[in-house]
Amino acid sequence: MTTPLKDQIVLITGSSRGLGLAIARAFHAEGAKVILNYLQPSSEKAASSAASELSAIAIRADITDLTVVQSLFTQAEQHYGQPISIVVNNALSPFTFNGEARPKLEDITWDAFDAQFKGAVQGALNTTKAALPGFEKLGYGRIINIGSNLVQNPVVPYQDYTTAKGALLAFTRTCAAELGPKGVTVNMVSGGLLSVTDASRGTPEEVFEMVRGVTPLRRVTTPEEMAGAVLFFASPWGRAVTGQNVCVDGGLVMS
Repeated sequence: MTTPLKDQIVLITGSSRGLGLAIARAFHAEGAKVILNYLQPSSEKAASSAASELSAIAIRADITDLTVVQSLFTQAEQHYGQPISIVVNNALSPFTFNGEARPKLEDITWDAFDAQFKGAVQGALNTTKAALPGFEKLGYGRIINIGSNLVQNPVVPYQDYTTAKGALLAFTRTCAAELGPKGVTVNMVSGGLLSVTDASRGTPEEVFEMVRGVTPLRRVTTPEEMAGAVLFFASPWGRAVTGQNVCVDGGLVMS
């Protein structure tokens, strides 16, 4: 794909706030047309406000329901007059990064794993399947999945969350292998602890201080900095890159 970002239609799941909204703003700044997605009725006001700010459309949809996701893609194509060409799988099942409060291995249940797998893997599977007809019309497509550096460096063993993100990395690479001949790239951007999102709001300040102290850049990564890496994979500059995972965490994880 050599088409500039300003001519692209972008879906960002889970984008009424936090990292998803930062990614949406980054695409808007490059002239792309944005679809915001949210799930909870309590997010409707924030999503509507963000849509007004970004001249975007906001669509409520449960990404774990394939029929609902397919409807979202149809609505978006009807609104903009062309298919979605870039998908950013950012939506996260409810989760709080607080190591002291996390369920330990002896107590955690499969239900916790199931919830994270549905949000991360089933959601990405559904948006990928729904995107394929549009990608085939266009002759290209971009999928960027949001991962976590905890897969490479599980300093806090969030069993359910990290396992789901590890599975999403495997899904990223298998999709890249299968969809490459169709002109579709599939990559992952993995963040560390971000300052500040709803998920990290419950993280004690001493943890932020610890992360700053051991990170080469001596600061905690922001959602806006992660958004820059997403834009690279989505842009013409990333057209020959697929099946890759880049950690945006100030150098905490190096590979």
